[in-house]
This record gives sequence, structure tokens and C-alpha cells, in this order.
Amino acid sequence: MDDVAVYVDQLTEMVVVYGFNLLMAILILIVGWWLIGRFVNVIGRVMAKREVDESLRPFLESIMGIMLKVVLLLSVVSVLGVPTASFLAVLGSAGLAIGLALQGSLSNFAGGVLILTVKPFRKGDFIQAMGVSGTVHIINLLNTVLKTPDNQTIYMPNGQLAGATITNFSVEPTRRLVINFGISYKDDIEKAKDIIRQEAEADPRVLKEPAPSIVVSGLLDNAVNVSMRIWTTKEDYWDVNFALHEQVKQHFDRENITIPFPQRDLHVYQHAFPATRP
Repeated sequence: MDDVAVYVDQLTEMVVVYGFNLLMAILILIVGWWLIGRFVNVIGRVMAKREVDESLRPFLESIMGIMLKVVLLLSVVSVLGVPTASFLAVLGSAGLAIGLALQGSLSNFAGGVLILTVKPFRKGDFIQAMGVSGTVHIINLLNTVLKTPDNQTIYMPNGQLAGATITNFSVEPTRRLVINFGISYKDDIEKAKDIIRQEAEADPRVLKEPAPSIVVSGLLDNAVNVSMRIWTTKEDYWDVNFALHEQVKQHFDRENITIPFPQRDLHVYQHAFPATRP
């Protein structure tokens, strides 16, 4: 009977000690889980007020929640009296293995975070990078999707895109348009410049300031190059470009200004050879 009493006392002591630890662990888990949810919601509202990119906010909230929940679970395990060193070793090994397996994806992921944070472009911007150009359709965490003017879809990995040279045509409200017209060496340069200036000033989409500039920009093999340099809004850029090409050409035709095509002068020389003996 004495042995039974000893076992009962030991069991009672274990239930009291470990039962208290179990209740504390459950309480910490419930309260901590609730506090993490509240904290993540507050962080989400703060990021919304500071206009953090909509594509980045859910990801940051998710990562923050996962990290806090991992810390909470380690705390719960520690309260139960289980050594946490082995758990940390397992998590470290798993993290290393996952990182090596997903090296390329992690590079794209880091590039996506960098793009969404630094914001070299936004959705709807027209950009040129990595040899292609198009309108930004979607910015994902792993890739950026462009739509080309002929409605092709291009998927660009964020890892390479974040380190590439990016030209953003949509940042500034205005753009300079340069159109070159070649005229014949026999034509009147001042007359041609005056025609180009008239067409530029007649188009209401061409900005008055900075004023249009018409200059001779080169003496080519077959033509004198006259450049029209004007400013317009980014929305009107291509329409003005196409319209002025057509209008200047038609005006040149009315005024007999020649746009020469490449040509070569061929000279044939005849030499007299002495007659050969039979």
C-alpha cells in the first residue's frame, strides 16, 4: 500500500505541475493568437494610410503573421518544458534546404519586393526594359506582366527586371518628339523649314512651350536632314507623330519639295584596246 501511495503522490504532483503548465500554454496560445491577428490588422491599416502598394500589403501582412505565430508556438513549447533547441535546429535545416531548392524563385521574389517598394514603375506605365517595351499590366511578386501595343503578353522575371535598366515613358506628363525629314540638296532649306514649322504650329496638340525647333541636323549621302523637335503630352505622342509625318509630306508635295530616295551614280568608262593579230 505504501508503494501505491507513493505512486499516487508522484502522479498527483506531475498532474499539478504539468497541468498548470498545460493550462498556461493554452492560455498563452489563445491570447497570443488573438493579439497577433489584431496587430496584423493594425499594420495593414497603417500601410493603407501610407499608400503602400496594394500588391505588397497582403504579402507583408502574411509574412509578419507567420513569423509572429512561429515565435508564439516556440514560446508555448518552451512553457510546456520541451527544449526548443532541437526545434530551432530543425527549422534552420528546413529553411536552408528550401532556400537552396528555390534559389531562382527567391531571387524573383526579392526582385518583386524591391520593385513594389522602390516603385520604378506602376501599373499602367509604358516602360522599356530587357529589350522589350509595353504597358505594365500586373506586378506580381515573382514576375511583371506587360502588354505590348499589338496586344501581346510578356512575362518578365522580377529578379532580372529589378537589376535591369528601365526606361519609364509615363513618369513625366510631356515628351519631346523628334521627326527627321530628308530633302534634296537642290531644294530651298529655308522653305522646307518654314513648311515644317507651319504644320507643327497648326497642330493644337503641339505645346507652345517649349517652342518647336526646326534645325538642319545632318548632311547625308543623298539628302539634307531637317529635324523637327516639338513637345506634346504623353497621351498625344503617337497620334502627333503619325499626323505630322503625313501632313508635312502632303505639304512638301504641294510645294514641290523633294524627299529623295537612296541612289547611286554609275559611270561607265570605255577603253580602246589594240587589235590582236590573226
